[in-house]
Amino acid sequence: MIARLKGIIERIDADGAVIDVNGVGYLVFASGRTLSRLAVGEAAVLEIETHVREDHIHLYGFFDKAEQDWFRLLTTVQGVGAKVGLAMLGILSPDELLQAIAAADKTAITRAPGVGPKLATRILSELKDKVGDLALGVAAMGARASGPDGSGQAAMTNAPTAVADAASALVNLGYGPSEALGAVSRAAGQLGEGASVEALIQGGLKELAGAA
Repeated sequence: MIARLKGIIERIDADGAVIDVNGVGYLVFASGRTLSRLAVGEAAVLEIETHVREDHIHLYGFFDKAEQDWFRLLTTVQGVGAKVGLAMLGILSPDELLQAIAAADKTAITRAPGVGPKLATRILSELKDKVGDLALGVAAMGARASGPDGSGQAAMTNAPTAVADAASALVNLGYGPSEALGAVSRAAGQLGEGASVEALIQGGLKELAGAA
């Protein structure tokens, strides 16, 4: 099973790329977001999801682990195949997906090609209780990467979002992961991009108090 490929980008198509690994060209399907970060003739490392079927073996590539994790999660939903999953990831970043699902934002989900209102409702319904744990996992990963003093350089590439940090803080106060993430996401929508963790925590607490 192929888990990662490191090589030179030989060709980039509308829905994938060919990566040359020691003279062997691998066709890798990818989201528009990942493809936009590749360049023909340059070296690249892609995380790989291998799908084996009776009539084919397909490789799906991701620029980072976060996108791969979301692909795996999205394709657990009935009606979301690999093609739709990649289309969603091409329109919405992992952070945007996290907030859209936590805030039950159907409009944001239906921006992706192939996702109508019915499928969007199913995605929101089936994933609403899973994204809280995913966000907390991202926050924990970032904390480990930064080290005990919080200043490690490694944290720069895996830094958790402010939303994930704020949700984690609310969980530490006793709220459920999904409940906390939903409240913080609604607060983020009101406060706008760039809101601090402290502001998001306060906003999340206000949302939770209003819902009580």
